[in-house]
Amino acid sequence: MYIQNARKTERKKLTVSELTLTGLATAVLCILGPLSLPLPVSPVPISLGTLGVYLAIALLGRRLGTISCLLYLLLGMVGLPIFSGYAGGAARLLGPTGGYLVGYLFLAVIAGTFVEKASGITWKAYAFSGMGMLLGTAVLYLFGTLWLAYTAGMDFYGALWAGVIPFIPGDLLKMIAAVLLGTTLRERLNQAGIEACVKQKKH
Repeated sequence: MYIQNARKTERKKLTVSELTLTGLATAVLCILGPLSLPLPVSPVPISLGTLGVYLAIALLGRRLGTISCLLYLLLGMVGLPIFSGYAGGAARLLGPTGGYLVGYLFLAVIAGTFVEKASGITWKAYAFSGMGMLLGTAVLYLFGTLWLAYTAGMDFYGALWAGVIPFIPGDLLKMIAAVLLGTTLRERLNQAGIEACVKQKKH
């Protein structure tokens, strides 16, 4: 029993390579997150932050991808200007667009679960990871829209048109790019023996 518990504890610890890649993914998020383009028809800007989230998930999977997103949100919450428009602070997380930021965590958990079941550089692996991205993004959209509707005093459909509909084409392109790049890079790193990448499971 003691040996089993020790092994479980050991598996929960992050290795040096895991820490390194998680830190790099967080850094990429901090670089891409502030880059945004305001839309005159919506309080929600077009942001490259979601691209950083998709890449982190595609490369690192559920556990480390979620950790990188959580670190990004915590760094922004304490005031670093890493949210869209180079904003920071807890007020941004609690504001009308905060639900889309918090939704990164739902996206990472859901999409990361699918990514970890995608094996090799195959169209099947790409498609399976893409399905996870789509499902996770749908949950992010739902959470962010409900949050926007509540905080901005909008009805659900108004918030949907303001915070989701204009962004679907761009997010689809980001997903495709992240799945192709992240899956290929993850497999190459795994082949090189870098253990931080997702331990892919056969499905």
